[in-house]
Amino acid sequence: SAVARGPAVPFRCEAYGVRAAARGKELRLTLSPLSPSPSPLHLVFRFGMSGSFRLSPAARPPRHAHLVLRTGERPPRALCFVDPRRFGSWRLGAGWQPGRGPCVITEYGAFRENVLKNLDDKAFDKPICEALLNQKFFNGIGNYLRAEILYRLKIPPFEKARTVLEALKDQELERRKKNSSLTLSKKLKLKRENPDLLELCHTVPMEVIEKNLLDLDHLDNYAAFKDWLQCYMVPGMNTLRDHSGRTIWFQVGLRWQQGHRLLPPVPHLNVTTRASARRSRAAEKPSTPAPEEEAEGLRKGRARGRRRKATAAQASPKPEEPVGAKRSRRTTARRGRGEAGSP
Repeated sequence: SAVARGPAVPFRCEAYGVRAAARGKELRLTLSPLSPSPSPLHLVFRFGMSGSFRLSPAARPPRHAHLVLRTGERPPRALCFVDPRRFGSWRLGAGWQPGRGPCVITEYGAFRENVLKNLDDKAFDKPICEALLNQKFFNGIGNYLRAEILYRLKIPPFEKARTVLEALKDQELERRKKNSSLTLSKKLKLKRENPDLLELCHTVPMEVIEKNLLDLDHLDNYAAFKDWLQCYMVPGMNTLRDHSGRTIWFQVGLRWQQGHRLLPPVPHLNVTTRASARRSRAAEKPSTPAPEEEAEGLRKGRARGRRRKATAAQASPKPEEPVGAKRSRRTTARRGRGEAGSP
């Protein structure tokens, strides 16, 4: 479409197949001609907040369809990349975006290793809720998923990420010692019943996929998705903006699972909210006196000014000159200039 943010797609072919592969928050389409020419074309999509693919009649494509692939049927249908907010995009080429880590769904082992071996990275100096959105380590986790993961484990969202994740190493060693004599089935059962944060980064999005909750345009899917949510957009939950401006949903009073340490009171969290910003600016401004206080101050100021004038007059060493002498000098001055004197 004319308003699309992606590049033009230089592909014309009468018959071709479409294959898709996903990695984290990206999806790659491969357009493969059924004849020797032209060469296959790769497109890598990022969906933003509202991007999706829809299959619809070619004569009636949905609104905000920015890229259309038509079928050879009669009547033809169209596979459309739809993005009302235009936060999504695509680019030509087969390569994934550089800087993104292993996928939390399809590359779980590599994802877990990538996080635990890089805990000295400065990304883990941030609160855990912010680190979970870093696609270098958590490729595939978004805003609603981080809220659901932290809520299920009762982890305070503003706990330091490194503190949370370093505890996983100790937990894993203890688990191996305790479970060394158990059968494989019992080990898997215990793991399902007591997952850690990195495991939930894999299983929670898998629930969404397995329950087919992703197509939110259908009322049944949207209702099922809302029922599935335990924290995100759930009435009664609390919200704050993190340092990147994203809203985090959480529950006040969550206890930290290691040592049952209480979450600090919300006003003391190191997070800038609109209300706290207003309070900070108000605290920095000098206080404005009330009207009666201001009037009282003016009266006192005038009284002090009168007292200063009286004191200065009393302290003056020059004696007050008689009024008649002043008038006589003015009359003499006028006569000297040829003017008539006062009567």
